[in-house]
Amino acid sequence: MTEGRPRSFYVLAIFFAAYVLFLYGPMIAIYVLSFQGPQGGLTFPMNGVSTYWLSKLFQGTGIVDLGAAFRRSLLLGVIVMAVTVVLSVAAGMAFRRKFKAQSILFYSAIASLIVPSIITSLGISLEFRIIDDVIKGFFNENFETSMGLLTSGLGAHLTWTLPFGLLIMFAIFNRFDPRLEEAARDLGATPWQAFRHVVLPIILPSVIGIGLFGFTLSWDELARSSQAIGAVNTLPLDLQGLTTTVTNPDIYALGTVISAVSFAVIALSLGTIHMLNKRQAAKGSDAGKGLV
Repeated sequence: MTEGRPRSFYVLAIFFAAYVLFLYGPMIAIYVLSFQGPQGGLTFPMNGVSTYWLSKLFQGTGIVDLGAAFRRSLLLGVIVMAVTVVLSVAAGMAFRRKFKAQSILFYSAIASLIVPSIITSLGISLEFRIIDDVIKGFFNENFETSMGLLTSGLGAHLTWTLPFGLLIMFAIFNRFDPRLEEAARDLGATPWQAFRHVVLPIILPSVIGIGLFGFTLSWDELARSSQAIGAVNTLPLDLQGLTTTVTNPDIYALGTVISAVSFAVIALSLGTIHMLNKRQAAKGSDAGKGLV
């Protein structure tokens, strides 16, 4: 009888390696090709190695204003992150107690996860067009549109980020020990003081995780932006538009920049979460640990 791993181990290992290659291979190819030489094309082999296309990207492609699109995406992502954190924490606190129509409200909040993104985007666009018609008909016939980055666009992105934030908060408070908050109240703390000095420090690492979800989901959201963003474009929409017009590695450089921002935000968030968890561990509290 020979010792060693069973054949199933190697079969599953090959399957996993193929999965990882399928998942990350295209991304790695894009990142590598964004460093093509000045005479390089869209495919391998590479014709030199340089940062020419990245620098050309920041100088402008001459087709779209990528700098403006970058700033719009960044602004929208930050606002979506802030609103997602505030509403998710508030909803998580509210759902700790029973109230009427609780189940209906919960399922209504997470229903957008199962609705196709393009349908949600079309519905929001239609809703704002109806609002525009009402404003033109009753208030101002010269009114153009209420659709925009921080109106319909913000609403569309929140339909994607809020359900995730809400589900994370449920997981957090399912493991939260309410006796900590009750002890603070018994010692004379007001509801705000109990939240500020007891609840928030414990759940803070997970709240940062919600912010991370909110920003990254908004940053690269395409389908929900496609119909609901109004007259302006976000960076993913410009990237999609360039796929039909650009025939050089500009588009790869843009994809690399978008990914770099996402990785930077993820690294910053995970670093902050790690630091907060270490500080909690040093103080002897493990509440909220591992709930990101």
